[in-house]
Amino acid sequence: MINAAEIISAGHGILFVTLDALRYDVAQDALGAGLTPRLAAHLPGGRWERRQTPGTFTLPAHMAFFSGFLPKLPQPVQPTRLWECRPPAFKTVPAETFLFDAPNLLAGLKQHGYRTLCVGGVTYFSRETPLGSVLPDMFDVDRWRPEFCSPHSDSTRHQVDEALALADACNKQPPFLFVNVSATHVPHGHYLGSSTDTAASQRAALAYADTHLGRLLDGLKQHGTWLVIMCADHGDAYGDDGFHGRGIAHPAVFNVPYAAWVHR
Repeated sequence: MINAAEIISAGHGILFVTLDALRYDVAQDALGAGLTPRLAAHLPGGRWERRQTPGTFTLPAHMAFFSGFLPKLPQPVQPTRLWECRPPAFKTVPAETFLFDAPNLLAGLKQHGYRTLCVGGVTYFSRETPLGSVLPDMFDVDRWRPEFCSPHSDSTRHQVDEALALADACNKQPPFLFVNVSATHVPHGHYLGSSTDTAASQRAALAYADTHLGRLLDGLKQHGTWLVIMCADHGDAYGDDGFHGRGIAHPAVFNVPYAAWVHR
Protein backbone atom coordinates (compact mmCIF):
# COMPACT_ATOMS: atom_id res chain seq x y z
CA MET A 1 0.00 0.00 0.00
CA ILE A 2 1.23 3.50 -0.85
CA ASN A 3 1.08 5.90 2.07
CA ALA A 4 0.49 9.15 0.19
CA ALA A 5 -0.06 11.12 3.40
CA GLU A 6 3.41 10.17 4.63
CA ILE A 7 5.03 10.87 1.25
CA ILE A 8 3.48 14.33 1.04
CA SER A 9 4.25 15.14 4.69
CA ALA A 10 7.89 14.33 3.92
CA GLY A 11 7.85 16.76 0.98
CA HIS A 12 8.67 14.24 -1.72
CA GLY A 13 7.95 15.02 -5.35
CA ILE A 14 4.79 13.85 -7.10
CA LEU A 15 4.66 13.00 -10.80
CA PHE A 16 1.21 12.55 -12.30
CA VAL A 17 1.12 11.52 -15.96
CA THR A 18 -2.08 11.08 -17.92
CA LEU A 19 -1.74 9.17 -21.18
CA ASP A 20 -4.57 10.87 -22.98
CA ALA A 21 -7.22 8.59 -24.53
CA LEU A 22 -5.10 5.45 -24.07
CA ARG A 23 -7.21 2.30 -24.07
CA TYR A 24 -6.43 -0.39 -21.52
CA ASP A 25 -6.29 -3.12 -24.17
CA VAL A 26 -3.89 -1.09 -26.29
CA ALA A 27 -1.58 -0.49 -23.32
CA GLN A 28 -1.65 -4.21 -22.50
CA ASP A 29 -1.01 -5.23 -26.11
CA ALA A 30 1.95 -2.87 -26.37
CA LEU A 31 3.36 -4.16 -23.10
CA GLY A 32 2.96 -7.80 -24.13
CA ALA A 33 4.59 -7.15 -27.49
CA GLY A 34 7.63 -5.57 -25.84
CA LEU A 35 6.92 -2.15 -27.36
CA THR A 36 7.11 -0.26 -24.06
CA PRO A 37 10.26 -1.56 -22.35
CA ARG A 38 10.96 1.65 -20.44
CA LEU A 39 7.54 1.66 -18.82
CA ALA A 40 7.65 -2.10 -18.26
CA ALA A 41 10.76 -1.63 -16.13
CA HIS A 42 8.85 0.61 -13.72
CA LEU A 43 5.28 -0.69 -13.62
CA PRO A 44 4.58 -2.57 -10.36
CA GLY A 45 4.73 -6.26 -11.19
CA GLY A 46 5.55 -5.30 -14.77
CA ARG A 47 1.89 -4.75 -15.62
CA TRP A 48 -0.90 -2.23 -15.87
CA GLU A 49 -3.96 -2.40 -13.63
CA ARG A 50 -7.31 -2.29 -15.40
CA ARG A 51 -9.32 0.49 -13.85
CA GLN A 52 -12.43 2.46 -14.72
CA THR A 53 -12.31 6.19 -15.25
CA PRO A 54 -14.68 8.65 -13.57
CA GLY A 55 -14.96 10.63 -16.83
CA THR A 56 -15.34 9.62 -20.47
CA PHE A 57 -13.41 12.52 -22.00
CA THR A 58 -10.53 14.76 -20.99
CA LEU A 59 -12.26 17.57 -19.11
CA PRO A 60 -14.49 15.64 -16.68
CA ALA A 61 -11.85 12.98 -16.10
CA HIS A 62 -9.22 15.52 -15.07
CA MET A 63 -11.67 17.53 -12.99
CA ALA A 64 -12.40 14.31 -11.11
CA PHE A 65 -8.71 13.40 -10.78
CA PHE A 66 -7.84 16.82 -9.38
CA SER A 67 -10.77 16.56 -6.96
CA GLY A 68 -9.42 13.31 -5.50
CA PHE A 69 -11.19 10.71 -7.64
CA LEU A 70 -8.68 8.55 -9.52
CA PRO A 71 -9.73 5.57 -11.68
CA LYS A 72 -11.20 2.70 -9.65
CA LEU A 73 -10.75 -1.05 -9.84
CA PRO A 74 -13.72 -2.87 -11.44
CA GLN A 75 -14.68 -4.55 -8.17
CA PRO A 76 -16.70 -3.74 -5.04
CA VAL A 77 -13.74 -3.43 -2.66
CA GLN A 78 -11.32 -0.61 -3.44
CA PRO A 79 -7.77 0.08 -2.22
CA THR A 80 -7.08 3.08 -0.02
CA ARG A 81 -7.31 6.31 -1.98
CA LEU A 82 -4.10 8.29 -2.48
CA TRP A 83 -5.77 11.62 -1.80
CA GLU A 84 -9.17 12.95 -0.85
CA CYS A 85 -10.89 16.27 -0.24
CA ARG A 86 -11.99 16.62 3.38
CA PRO A 87 -15.35 14.84 3.54
CA PRO A 88 -18.32 15.49 5.85
CA ALA A 89 -17.68 14.64 9.49
CA PHE A 90 -19.48 11.30 9.39
CA LYS A 91 -16.94 9.76 7.02
CA THR A 92 -13.64 8.29 8.24
CA VAL A 93 -10.55 8.67 6.03
CA PRO A 94 -7.65 6.17 6.36
CA ALA A 95 -4.45 7.63 7.78
CA GLU A 96 -2.57 6.69 4.59
CA THR A 97 -4.74 8.97 2.43
CA PHE A 98 -3.56 12.55 1.95
CA LEU A 99 -6.48 14.65 3.16
CA PHE A 100 -6.68 18.16 1.74
CA ASP A 101 -8.94 20.87 3.12
CA ALA A 102 -9.34 22.71 -0.16
CA PRO A 103 -11.61 22.61 -3.22
CA ASN A 104 -9.08 20.62 -5.25
CA LEU A 105 -5.84 18.69 -4.92
CA LEU A 106 -3.68 21.47 -6.38
CA ALA A 107 -4.90 24.02 -3.84
CA GLY A 108 -4.45 21.45 -1.08
CA LEU A 109 -0.87 20.73 -2.09
CA LYS A 110 -0.09 24.45 -2.22
CA GLN A 111 -1.17 24.65 1.44
CA HIS A 112 1.53 22.06 2.16
CA GLY A 113 4.27 24.03 0.40
CA TYR A 114 4.17 22.31 -2.98
CA ARG A 115 4.72 24.08 -6.29
CA THR A 116 2.23 22.79 -8.84
CA LEU A 117 3.50 22.46 -12.41
CA CYS A 118 1.56 21.56 -15.55
CA VAL A 119 2.83 20.49 -18.95
CA GLY A 120 -0.28 20.43 -21.11
CA GLY A 121 -0.90 18.30 -24.14
CA VAL A 122 -4.40 18.34 -25.62
CA THR A 123 -6.19 21.64 -26.13
CA TYR A 124 -8.07 21.52 -22.81
CA PHE A 125 -4.69 22.73 -21.48
CA SER A 126 -3.88 25.21 -24.26
CA ARG A 127 -5.51 28.45 -22.99
CA GLU A 128 -6.65 29.03 -26.58
CA THR A 129 -10.25 29.34 -25.31
CA PRO A 130 -11.86 30.15 -21.94
CA LEU A 131 -12.64 26.45 -21.48
CA GLY A 132 -9.01 25.65 -22.31
CA SER A 133 -7.97 27.72 -19.28
CA VAL A 134 -10.06 25.94 -16.63
CA LEU A 135 -7.54 23.17 -15.92
CA PRO A 136 -4.34 25.25 -16.31
CA ASP A 137 -5.73 27.87 -13.92
CA MET A 138 -5.45 25.34 -11.09
CA PHE A 139 -1.62 25.31 -11.30
CA ASP A 140 1.11 27.69 -10.16
CA VAL A 141 2.88 27.23 -13.49
CA ASP A 142 1.47 25.86 -16.73
CA ARG A 143 3.13 25.35 -20.09
CA TRP A 144 1.61 24.57 -23.47
CA ARG A 145 2.90 25.01 -27.00
CA PRO A 146 1.57 23.66 -30.32
CA GLU A 147 4.42 21.16 -30.48
CA PHE A 148 3.10 19.57 -27.25
CA CYS A 149 -0.09 18.54 -29.06
CA SER A 150 -0.82 15.23 -30.80
CA PRO A 151 -0.60 16.41 -34.44
CA HIS A 152 3.12 16.96 -33.81
CA SER A 153 4.94 13.66 -34.36
CA ASP A 154 7.55 14.38 -31.65
CA SER A 155 5.20 15.85 -29.04
CA THR A 156 6.31 13.71 -26.10
CA ARG A 157 9.96 14.67 -26.55
CA HIS A 158 9.05 18.34 -26.32
CA GLN A 159 6.80 17.75 -23.32
CA VAL A 160 9.43 15.78 -21.42
CA ASP A 161 12.08 18.41 -22.15
CA GLU A 162 9.76 21.02 -20.62
CA ALA A 163 8.85 18.83 -17.65
CA LEU A 164 12.49 18.19 -16.77
CA ALA A 165 13.28 21.90 -17.06
CA LEU A 166 10.41 22.76 -14.71
CA ALA A 167 11.55 20.16 -12.19
CA ASP A 168 15.12 21.47 -12.33
CA ALA A 169 13.90 25.03 -11.68
CA CYS A 170 11.79 24.10 -8.66
CA ASN A 171 14.60 24.83 -6.19
CA LYS A 172 13.70 23.78 -2.64
CA GLN A 173 9.92 23.64 -3.04
CA PRO A 174 8.55 20.11 -3.46
CA PRO A 175 7.02 19.76 -6.93
CA PHE A 176 3.73 18.34 -8.09
CA LEU A 177 4.56 17.77 -11.75
CA PHE A 178 1.66 16.96 -14.04
CA VAL A 179 2.12 15.91 -17.68
CA ASN A 180 -0.76 15.29 -20.08
CA VAL A 181 0.80 13.10 -22.79
CA SER A 182 -0.99 13.92 -26.03
CA ALA A 183 0.67 11.43 -28.40
CA THR A 184 -1.91 8.74 -27.65
CA HIS A 185 -4.80 11.10 -28.39
CA VAL A 186 -6.10 11.43 -31.94
CA PRO A 187 -4.66 12.14 -34.43
CA HIS A 188 -2.05 9.40 -34.16
CA GLY A 189 -2.46 7.63 -37.50
CA HIS A 190 0.68 9.45 -38.65
CA TYR A 191 2.79 7.06 -36.54
CA LEU A 192 1.84 4.40 -39.10
CA GLY A 193 1.91 6.75 -42.08
CA SER A 194 -1.88 6.93 -42.25
CA SER A 195 -4.58 9.56 -41.86
CA THR A 196 -6.82 7.04 -40.08
CA ASP A 197 -6.69 6.60 -36.30
CA THR A 198 -6.91 3.01 -35.06
CA ALA A 199 -5.99 0.92 -32.04
CA ALA A 200 -2.85 -0.07 -33.97
CA SER A 201 -1.78 3.53 -34.51
CA GLN A 202 -2.44 4.32 -30.85
CA ARG A 203 -0.18 1.42 -29.93
CA ALA A 204 2.51 2.86 -32.21
CA ALA A 205 2.06 6.26 -30.53
CA LEU A 206 2.55 4.68 -27.10
CA ALA A 207 5.67 2.87 -28.33
CA TYR A 208 7.04 6.23 -29.48
CA ALA A 209 6.19 7.92 -26.16
CA ASP A 210 7.78 5.12 -24.11
CA THR A 211 11.35 6.24 -24.76
CA HIS A 212 10.68 9.78 -23.58
CA LEU A 213 8.64 8.71 -20.56
CA GLY A 214 11.58 6.55 -19.54
CA ARG A 215 13.82 9.58 -19.96
CA LEU A 216 11.49 11.58 -17.71
CA LEU A 217 11.57 8.96 -14.97
CA ASP A 218 15.36 8.68 -15.19
CA GLY A 219 15.80 12.45 -15.10
CA LEU A 220 13.69 12.93 -11.99
CA LYS A 221 15.80 10.56 -9.89
CA GLN A 222 18.30 13.34 -9.20
CA HIS A 223 15.55 15.14 -7.29
CA GLY A 224 15.02 12.32 -4.79
CA THR A 225 11.99 10.19 -4.06
CA TRP A 226 8.79 10.58 -6.10
CA LEU A 227 5.27 9.30 -5.91
CA VAL A 228 4.38 8.41 -9.50
CA ILE A 229 0.84 8.00 -10.80
CA MET A 230 0.42 7.09 -14.45
CA CYS A 231 -2.93 6.39 -16.07
CA ALA A 232 -5.24 7.22 -18.94
CA ASP A 233 -8.06 9.69 -18.51
CA HIS A 234 -10.33 7.72 -20.86
CA GLY A 235 -10.10 5.45 -23.89
CA ASP A 236 -11.27 5.85 -27.48
CA ALA A 237 -13.60 3.69 -29.55
CA TYR A 238 -12.43 2.81 -33.05
CA GLY A 239 -15.57 1.24 -34.43
CA ASP A 240 -16.18 -0.98 -31.39
CA ASP A 241 -19.85 -2.02 -31.59
CA GLY A 242 -20.23 0.76 -34.14
CA PHE A 243 -18.98 3.48 -31.78
CA HIS A 244 -16.25 6.00 -32.53
CA GLY A 245 -14.53 8.49 -30.24
CA ARG A 246 -15.04 9.24 -26.56
CA GLY A 247 -17.64 10.75 -24.26
CA ILE A 248 -19.66 7.52 -24.40
CA ALA A 249 -20.33 4.77 -21.85
CA HIS A 250 -18.51 1.97 -23.66
CA PRO A 251 -15.87 -0.40 -22.19
CA ALA A 252 -13.33 0.81 -24.76
CA VAL A 253 -13.71 4.27 -23.25
CA PHE A 254 -14.11 3.67 -19.53
CA ASN A 255 -11.50 0.88 -19.10
CA VAL A 256 -8.11 2.54 -18.64
CA PRO A 257 -4.56 1.52 -17.67
CA TYR A 258 -3.37 2.63 -14.24
CA ALA A 259 -0.18 2.32 -12.19
CA ALA A 260 1.21 3.99 -9.07
CA TRP A 261 4.52 3.46 -7.33
CA VAL A 262 7.25 5.10 -5.27
CA HIS A 263 10.13 6.01 -7.56
CA ARG A 264 13.67 6.29 -6.24
